[in-house]
Amino acid sequence: MSDDQAAAPGATPAAARRGTAWMILAVVAAALLICCCSAVIGVAVSWSAGLFDGR
Repeated sequence: MSDDQAAAPGATPAAARRGTAWMILAVVAAALLICCCSAVIGVAVSWSAGLFDGR
């Protein structure tokens, strides 16, 4: 039995796949946002601690 046959009556399988794709994109976007924000915070903390100053 394929996924198309197992779907609920009246539901379109393409719509379910589209929703899954949007969920994956949202998770990837959230992960990128978290990574970029943590990198910016790390650079700011390092800068304020003087780690980028020449010796």
